[in-house]
Amino acid sequence: MKQQVIRELSTPEVKERLVEEQQQLVKLKLNHAISPIENPQKIKEQRRTVARLKTELRMRELKENVK
Repeated sequence: MKQQVIRELSTPEVKERLVEEQQQLVKLKLNHAISPIENPQKIKEQRRTVARLKTELRMRELKENVK
């Protein structure tokens, strides 16, 4: 998920998406631990998506506190 797409989401949507992405990351890690997944780069991409979502939430939180 690209940063531009994340910026277009509302704050509740970002929070909801963050929970979903974190759950998906856990599933990927568990599946990879049991039997190696075909493309381990998916784990890296998922981690980065979670980080992007967290960054966007933090930026919005800081903007609210400044006002």
